[in-house]
Amino acid sequence: MNKAINWKFTMVLLLIGFMIAIQYNSVKNPKIRDTRDIWAIRQELAEEKKLHSELLSEIRDLDKTISTYKSLSESSAGQALNDTVDKLNRKAGTTDITGPGITIEINPSPESVAYGIPITSISSDLLTRFVNEVNRFKGITMEIDGKRYTVMSSIRVINGYTSVNGLNVSTPPFKIKIISPTMSDSEKLYNYLLASSIHDDFYLDNLVLDINQPVNDVSIRGWPEKFENLYLQELPKGE
Repeated sequence: MNKAINWKFTMVLLLIGFMIAIQYNSVKNPKIRDTRDIWAIRQELAEEKKLHSELLSEIRDLDKTISTYKSLSESSAGQALNDTVDKLNRKAGTTDITGPGITIEINPSPESVAYGIPITSISSDLLTRFVNEVNRFKGITMEIDGKRYTVMSSIRVINGYTSVNGLNVSTPPFKIKIISPTMSDSEKLYNYLLASSIHDDFYLDNLVLDINQPVNDVSIRGWPEKFENLYLQELPKGE
């Protein structure tokens, strides 16, 4: 009889201990609720759909390239390959380019000049935010203070100075050039930057953005650095 009571008592204690352990774990690691409003969720969804659209566009371009190679004869395959290499070089930013675009001048604010406030190098955070604002528009080509900015570029602080591609950005004033696919795209970017709140961020750092109207002949230099081939090897002819 005593054994049966002890066994039941033991089972009750185990059940209570198990429930206490579950409750403790729930309190210690509460489930994180999504407290974003509907507009924040819609914004994230829009960004994901935009990324999905870009990936589909890249897949279509690659399928088109493969179809081109399959349809060409052996004699013209070399020219097609050269065209592909040229396209990749343009995308990587190693070639000079001229097209419709805008020129933006980063200048000290009039107040800082009037009061003699020292102007330092533009902060890396501010420059990064500006680049992110501009990159809302696809297909653009950018040059920051004479330094070509591509997807492989980096904005860092080196020895206290903001740098692009490892090269120091000049203390303002300096220029930023942006080329868009069409004149219409340049006008849209121009109007967007005129109304952007990024002006307030620059003004807090005693800087102003002077955005010139779009023109048809903005020129940007190619990235001078050459790519090194570390892994690919050319096969001997005939193989």
